[in-house]
Amino acid sequence: MQQESSPLCAADISPDLRKQFAFLSGGRGQNGSPIIIFPEYPAFGELEEQEFHNVLTYLTSIPSLSSTGVGFILVIDRRQDRWASVKGTLLRIAGSFPGNLQLVLVLRPTTLFQRTISDILFKFNKDEFKMKVPVIMLSSVTELHSYIDRTQLTQELGGTQEYCHEKWISHRTAIEGFALMVKKTAQTLQSFGTELAETELPNDVEATSNLLTIHTEKKDKMKEDLRIALCQGGRLLESINEPLVKDPDYTMNQDELENLATVQRLLGQLDETETAFDDFWDKHQTKLEQCLQLRHFEQDFREVRAHLDLVYDRLSGFSDVGISPAHAEHILKELTNHEERACEVLDRALSLACDADQLIEASHYAVDSILPKCSELRAVCEETSAVLKAKKAHLLKAMELHQCLEKATKWCDDGIYLLASQPVDKCQSQDGAESALQEIERYLDTANQHKLTDLSSIWRDYESVLTQDFRDQVDRVFQKQLSMQEMFEKRRVSLKKLAAKQTRPVQPVAPRPEAIIKTPISSPAHREKSIEGDIINGNCRKGEMHLQNDGSRHPSVSDEEENFAVLRRHVMNELLETERAYVEELLCVLEGYAAEMDNPAMSHLIPNTLLHKKDILFGNMPEIYQFHKKTFLRELETYTDYPELVGRCFLERMTDLQIYEKYCQNKPRSESLWRQCSDCAFFQECQKKLEHKLGLDSYLLKPVQRITKYQLLLKELLKYSKGCDGEDDLQEALSSILGILKAVNDSMHLIAITGYEGNLGDLGRLMMQGSFSVWTEHKKGHAKVKDLARFKPMQRHLFLHEKALLFCKKREENGEGYEKAPSYSFKHSLNMSAVGITENAKGDNKKFEIWCNSREEVYIVQAPTPEIKTAWVNEIRKVLTGQLKACRALVSIREHLTDPNNLNEARQQKGSDQISPITPTSTSLTLSPFKTNPKNLKKGEEKKTEPATVDPSTAALLKNNDKVKGFTKASLSMDASEENDGYSSAEDPMNSDPEDEGGKKLSPGKYVVVADHDKSGPQELTVKSGDTVELVKEGDDGRWFVRNLRSNKEGWVPAANLLTLIRESKSSQSLSSSEGSGSGNLSTSSSCSETYTSFSDIKA
Repeated sequence: MQQESSPLCAADISPDLRKQFAFLSGGRGQNGSPIIIFPEYPAFGELEEQEFHNVLTYLTSIPSLSSTGVGFILVIDRRQDRWASVKGTLLRIAGSFPGNLQLVLVLRPTTLFQRTISDILFKFNKDEFKMKVPVIMLSSVTELHSYIDRTQLTQELGGTQEYCHEKWISHRTAIEGFALMVKKTAQTLQSFGTELAETELPNDVEATSNLLTIHTEKKDKMKEDLRIALCQGGRLLESINEPLVKDPDYTMNQDELENLATVQRLLGQLDETETAFDDFWDKHQTKLEQCLQLRHFEQDFREVRAHLDLVYDRLSGFSDVGISPAHAEHILKELTNHEERACEVLDRALSLACDADQLIEASHYAVDSILPKCSELRAVCEETSAVLKAKKAHLLKAMELHQCLEKATKWCDDGIYLLASQPVDKCQSQDGAESALQEIERYLDTANQHKLTDLSSIWRDYESVLTQDFRDQVDRVFQKQLSMQEMFEKRRVSLKKLAAKQTRPVQPVAPRPEAIIKTPISSPAHREKSIEGDIINGNCRKGEMHLQNDGSRHPSVSDEEENFAVLRRHVMNELLETERAYVEELLCVLEGYAAEMDNPAMSHLIPNTLLHKKDILFGNMPEIYQFHKKTFLRELETYTDYPELVGRCFLERMTDLQIYEKYCQNKPRSESLWRQCSDCAFFQECQKKLEHKLGLDSYLLKPVQRITKYQLLLKELLKYSKGCDGEDDLQEALSSILGILKAVNDSMHLIAITGYEGNLGDLGRLMMQGSFSVWTEHKKGHAKVKDLARFKPMQRHLFLHEKALLFCKKREENGEGYEKAPSYSFKHSLNMSAVGITENAKGDNKKFEIWCNSREEVYIVQAPTPEIKTAWVNEIRKVLTGQLKACRALVSIREHLTDPNNLNEARQQKGSDQISPITPTSTSLTLSPFKTNPKNLKKGEEKKTEPATVDPSTAALLKNNDKVKGFTKASLSMDASEENDGYSSAEDPMNSDPEDEGGKKLSPGKYVVVADHDKSGPQELTVKSGDTVELVKEGDDGRWFVRNLRSNKEGWVPAANLLTLIRESKSSQSLSSSEGSGSGNLSTSSSCSETYTSFSDIKA
């Protein structure tokens, strides 16, 4: 039963078939009966019954039903065998042949004995065979040919038919395998088709897209299976047709023809199956694609509708008409900006409506759902556009009225100013009155162009924008016009009377000299701002003292130490937890974004502007991650139980933390790139995979936030670690972190400099940078000329390098985020080897001077605060001090190497602090910043904070100075021209002899004040520029008792301030030295200031 339900295949009985004890040669009898040949097979009797049955069953199942119905012809070749074998073969065939028999032909043994025996025994045993067909004994193949045509017999039987048993088995195996493949393919396609037909359409974009992708992948696999089956059938067909290809005259036997027909029939079935599947898939794919289009449309519709609602709500807020033209213009600008964003939303909405129209035209299956939404989008767009247009027209109308009011107000103000500016004394004469009258007439002629003419027309024309406040404003302006016209009319009447009568000539009298003294008084706004700043600063200091006093109350020492230990552990835990979270966030960004940029599967989502720019977007974040993951976090964890000692960890890794400077310098480029590509599908897909609520830009800011977080945590630890072993390390670590933050901040400003043609790296380390007010003074010939138009200072951003000082102009840029960072336009620079400084200038504790070329160029710099000024002066002093020390060292070495005769002299001068070269020229310049006065020298040494370095330009200068023979004095004298300029060695305490130190003294007398001075104590005196003061007596505390002759007030003024306040006095008395030497007046670099210059002005 199993054999009947499962037909045998060649592959199943291949070993039995290969024994070739029976085979189908493909020949046919005269009536089309298939021929089965039993060739000589000595081991025929040893065959198992199952083998014999399987082979015969398989052979009889191959021919067509029409052929097998006629019956088989068996040809049994036993010419080389015995009668016993013939008998056994016939008995086995008679007992188990599965098909119909028509004829059995036996080639009996050819030997005389066996042939005789077979003739006799065959007659006697004929009934034993039990065959219903005749069994014919043949003596030779010639007799066989009389029954079967030679063309239907193989060559072994004297025929002409070519037969290869192995090829026959191969063809049968291939045909049956191909048939099985065709069957399975058809079944698979049928099953897949059923699955597609039963699939429900999803309700969201992602699920629909995934379903389409899955079905497409399955379809592609099915198509690939079909292609493989067709290829296999084609090869099989070529193999069957191979004899015809080789020999066109070849005639196929019946079995080969049936094989050919079978393969062609299977190929035809495959083609039909594929065609049917393709038709079904096209319909299914179209439906899925339309479903995806519908889901996209629905999703976009929801987003656009929400944006339209936001736009409409925002428009509803533009109801104000403003209180001034500037205010209205600001509102209009906001509305215009909103209009730009609204137009983008409207364009997107209309574009979506057009897409919906295309879906409808394409006969989408969900037209009933798409059409209402399409109509809704267009209606909302029209309504929003109308409201936007109305709002804009409303604001423009209000702005027009504001401008009219402003023009009228300005006309009134200008008229009032004209009336106030007409001098009364000049109007007393006839000519003066006529001139003033003409001025008024000319001004009144412009009234029609500026003033409001008809109030009722204003109410009528601007009714739509006139709120109550606006009406009141119009009334006020109109009343102002009336009042001004009344004033003009009165003035005009008076002037007409004066012009009409003859008046006596008036002899002008010159005013008293005291009345014409003009004093430069700072603007009220400036004084108000200064007072406000003082009050604020005072309050801040008060608050700080109050907090300190409150914080000084502590519990017992043991409780305090325990509390501090708990607080230290809390801060340490926060440090470790945030560090671990920070490392995880960096890894998440690098794997979820940076690595995905190299993922081929995501490449189609990356826009062209982002291609190959991973290093710009992420900077050196991989380097930062590796450092924190492998080094810094592990080392921090070792201090878990010793938080007070964690400062050591920071100090050891301070150099590594400088990698943040590179990241921050790249941040503006990264921010700019992000803004260009922030809306691309790649970032949205990555964010969706990571399930991040925030975008990539928030995570790109993490390193900047982290490096600033460390100093806050270190401050907390330091606050709770007073008296602990690691307090000094924590303090040093905090200072170092703040230094890194400063370097990062400075470098961010430095990279924003534009217009500098050289290499900023050649200027040495950037030490400080900041914004200042700058005035310039220049010397021309022997007279000092201040730049005209420099009464108002220039706003400059200064960059102090080791080798140069750069002056730049700060320019604010438009944009957002890092794109809003300012840029700096380079203006000029000063070589630090050619500059000097004066610490106090113009009597202002926020000003100092930077000068060069023997004060040919002087830059007066005003810092925002005295503290900033002090910091800058100290930093410049460090640079100049280092340069001078380096110069001394090089000069000493040069002197020692080039002139051995001066060795003894150099030893005698070992204690001297200053040296000067003897040059053949008569001109020599000051060499500072060190003074010969031991006190001042000590002061300079205390201010020194870093070792001296040798400037290459200085070394080259001294190396090439072949005329330097040695130094004999502590300072160089100025030539006559310099003394006449008011800047001599006597003026500068750094260039004076020790005996003359402190030689300049104040003496009693009258002086004119040249600068303002506010008192700093209750007993001190306030003086203004232009006041005449009298110095009465000198006190013991370095102050002078001064009487202000203008206000008749008295009080004390510090002597140092007096030197600045009256140093340029034109009084008959002046400040002089105790010995009567030197200039009578103090120059801009007075003795109360410390002046520093460099050594580059030494002339060879």
